Amino acid sequence: MRTEKEMLTLIVSIAEKDDRIRAVMMNGSRVNSNVIKDRYQDYDIVYYVKDVESFTDDHSWVDVFGKQIIMQMPEGMALFPSEWPGFSYLMLFTDGNRIDLTLLGVEEIEKQSSFDSLSVILLDKDNLLPKLSRPNDSDYVTKKPTEEEFADCQNEFWWVATNVAKGLKRNELPYAKSMMEGPVRQMLVLMLQWHIGSAHDFVINTGKDGKWLERYLEKSLWKKFVATYPGGDYTENWESLFEMCALFEEVTTSVGNKLGFQPSSENEKVLVYLRKVFNY
Repeated sequence: MRTEKEMLTLIVSIAEKDDRIRAVMMNGSRVNSNVIKDRYQDYDIVYYVKDVESFTDDHSWVDVFGKQIIMQMPEGMALFPSEWPGFSYLMLFTDGNRIDLTLLGVEEIEKQSSFDSLSVILLDKDNLLPKLSRPNDSDYVTKKPTEEEFADCQNEFWWVATNVAKGLKRNELPYAKSMMEGPVRQMLVLMLQWHIGSAHDFVINTGKDGKWLERYLEKSLWKKFVATYPGGDYTENWESLFEMCALFEEVTTSVGNKLGFQPSSENEKVLVYLRKVFNY
């Protein structure tokens, strides 16, 4: 596997040799000092270029980065149409390295009012980029919710929980799982993030989709959270739904107490409804 030094040398040298590439920026986990480095970290790279289309007319130019296992070009996909001005090459190489390379026209620099807080400039041929602060994850810390956001999170959780119950009762597993692992879990994770944030003055980054929750949650809460992940059995999914509800109630009360917000009373009526559907 190529080392980080080898990869960065390659990324910068390609840009140095190509007159169309005017600046190079790296962002993401590799510039985050709070992240434990490992072999699976991506190289999140932005090439600011002249004439994006001159690159995208023939995609074979990216072969210079190495032999690929698989590549995805999100902006070139018919299934997921995009109107974003950039173009991305997501490349996984046979040595295990991965580069998420984004091409942006140099004209986009002036349109950006701010840059990702996790960014470093690797090359700037024309001094186009502004001076950046030292990389930090301030853009990614959990923000303190307003009382309205706190209420909305509860309403979304309890409303969609009724859809999960309906799907399970009808033996519609794909629908029930979509509701459970989509909106319901998202609201549970959000409330857990607020729980962590309220205990740490809202300076904690729990990672994308809450991937670092285990680092900050009390062991008892983490154990309860893990128990909310079921398999494909209907009984397991019912149990997990009620586990999610109990955990959500617990952390909602905690967050409400810490922030001075009044928890909703919707949970009581919804839980009665869920048990009726389960027992019907």
